[in-house]
Amino acid sequence: MKNIIVTGASRGIGYYTALQFAKEGHQVLAVARSKDHLEALKSENEAKGNIKTLALDLSSDYNIEQITSVFTQVDVLINNAGALVNKPFSEITQAEMQEVYQTNVFAPYFLVQKLLPNFSSDAHIINIGSVGGVNGTLKFPGLSIYSSSKAAASCLSECWQAEFAETDLTFNSLALGSVQTEMLEQAFPGYKAPLSPEQMAAYVCRFALNEAEFVRGKTVVVSRTNP
Repeated sequence: MKNIIVTGASRGIGYYTALQFAKEGHQVLAVARSKDHLEALKSENEAKGNIKTLALDLSSDYNIEQITSVFTQVDVLINNAGALVNKPFSEITQAEMQEVYQTNVFAPYFLVQKLLPNFSSDAHIINIGSVGGVNGTLKFPGLSIYSSSKAAASCLSECWQAEFAETDLTFNSLALGSVQTEMLEQAFPGYKAPLSPEQMAAYVCRFALNEAEFVRGKTVVVSRTNP
């Protein structure tokens, strides 16, 4: 049984990832900004009771004592929280860029930094990225901020692994393709993805629990389609 933190757990992939980990018997701390959605998650898992929830905006609140008061040891961290702006490059404001980078880059950076004393010796830390953030993949108009922020998140995983190469800590990034979520609808209105959030969540859980022995410091593309 592992102690697992999932951020951005109020909807989509994060929601179902938290449920999947709990279904497999692990202790889960689900973190998100929306208290109402977190209550729905907790209610859906009420029979097992192994999901704790925490309404916290990690993009602005780097005081994580609320997290460490729940788990003094963390075995898996899924940095899933994300923000997206879909606008032409010429219309993007500084405030919009700061909002996306604050959520997609700064928040996971400082969360990992502050959790370092709490990670178990062989913890697995995963940044949920996007295939659009991988160099050489197909890019789309309107997503310059989102895709570039996810590229930064992927690179961070590789940089962290280099810093902790002499330890058993594992850092990876999963560059996901299209999954039928609210964020996909925001990016590509009307598009129907081949995968559901439940299906992708099952993959994320398998990777987090089983692949750290084989994959370290990598960006792994997990995509049937882009978008």
